[in-house]
Amino acid sequence: MFRILLTLVILLPGYLPANPLGKPLQKNVLFIALDDLNDWVGFLGGYPGKVHTPNLDRLATRSTIFTNAHCTAPVCCPSRASVLSGLLPTSTGIYNNQHWWKPNRPNLRTIPVHFRENGYHAIGSGKIYHHTAGNNPPSEWDEFQRNFFNDNGWIRHGSPLYPWTAAKARPPEFPYSGIKLYSGEADWGVLPIAEDKYDDTLVAEYAVNYLSTLPQQGAGKPFFLACGLFHPHLPWYVPQNYLDLYPLEDIFVPEDLPSDLEDIPQPGRALAKRKGGDLSRLRKTGKWRSAIRHYLASISFADALVGRILTALQNSEANRNTIIVLWSDHGWHLGEKGHWHKRTLWEEATRIPFLISAPGTGKPGQRCTEAVSLVDLFPTLIDLCNLSPLENLDGISLLPWLHDPTKPRKQPAITIEESGHVAIRTSRYRAIYYTSGEWELYDHQNDPQEHTNLVNQPASRHLLGEIRKWIPSSPAAPAMSKKAFRFDHKSFTWTHKKSGRVIKGK
Repeated sequence: MFRILLTLVILLPGYLPANPLGKPLQKNVLFIALDDLNDWVGFLGGYPGKVHTPNLDRLATRSTIFTNAHCTAPVCCPSRASVLSGLLPTSTGIYNNQHWWKPNRPNLRTIPVHFRENGYHAIGSGKIYHHTAGNNPPSEWDEFQRNFFNDNGWIRHGSPLYPWTAAKARPPEFPYSGIKLYSGEADWGVLPIAEDKYDDTLVAEYAVNYLSTLPQQGAGKPFFLACGLFHPHLPWYVPQNYLDLYPLEDIFVPEDLPSDLEDIPQPGRALAKRKGGDLSRLRKTGKWRSAIRHYLASISFADALVGRILTALQNSEANRNTIIVLWSDHGWHLGEKGHWHKRTLWEEATRIPFLISAPGTGKPGQRCTEAVSLVDLFPTLIDLCNLSPLENLDGISLLPWLHDPTKPRKQPAITIEESGHVAIRTSRYRAIYYTSGEWELYDHQNDPQEHTNLVNQPASRHLLGEIRKWIPSSPAAPAMSKKAFRFDHKSFTWTHKKSGRVIKGK
């Protein structure tokens, strides 16, 4: 009877075994980042048609699903710097992709460093910080796989953004999409290579290999394993089998509503018109539906790679004792509000998939509809892993909402656009404040597509008065741009051009 009971206990979901000394084992962390993924995943239902994300949906069944989660900045570099520091862009001064965080904030405490200094083995691969040179210092990690690109798998063609990869000419088939847009990255198609040669496959395999060779890894330490997949970021290059999931005739194209911008202040219309020429060109050339199809296929490709990582964890000895976090740095417009890109403050650009699976904490598959922010991730991991506390983080721990997802939350999710415009998302409303002093206000209970700006309705005055207090009152000045420094990728050092000050990243 004792053996039967012991077996049942060990098999209980969320059970955390004790080590031989009777002290609970430290939890591991699997930290999965996706890029440019909006709410077009099965468990969020943001796409009106069928989207194939079986592995993300499987992870959602064992997680707390934050259905109203938002980025802190609608573009890669500031969003990722914010996630990894627990600070808003208005605290760090990192507002856009032309900022390096390390030479501007050399003493910034980050998630991997904090885990390392609390006894963890910190390793990773792919896009965790912004992928451009100089944004992912070696000093952050015990190990980080940078050189996962090879001649067959390199799909970004040796751009100066990736100095650790030898430059080479683009293939004669480029652009695979048949249309030239704002950047060489703005392309899509099927590459003439095997799936195991795609760069994201190599990124995922690094994590799979780490998990598959436990316990030899990490010298007996608990691990913080970060894996950053580029997909569905452009270019939307995918193996053919993922494209086959989405017949062209079944692709949903967002409704074209020119009147949707009529009640929006001029600064908002300006954000919508960024890259406006690309959307117009896609419409005129008949490429719009094809582009959306490749975005969906890129989501499913990323989903399959997440599935491989999850299976490797499931088959490892760390399965019962590992927290899984999955997030995307921001969303993406595919024509909503006449916009084709990110960088806006509407739902399509700020809402992201956000899952936390914490063994023994909360109920699997539970949903939290309170507005939460990616800036909350750092303090949440500190609580879940019992790390030493940090003061002055901008986020708040989500541990109370892992225990009770229905708990009301006062603090909204705040998103900062590089011009200083701010979005404030509550459980019901989205308010957007522009530096011109103008506002937008949407009621998501009655207008989830954000078609009707309520700002001029008398009843909105009091609500905006309450929301206004969440706008950061003393935003940090913008950091120095990359042009202020000379960066040496071999020694990983930045030299300030005027002062000669040297900052080391190793």
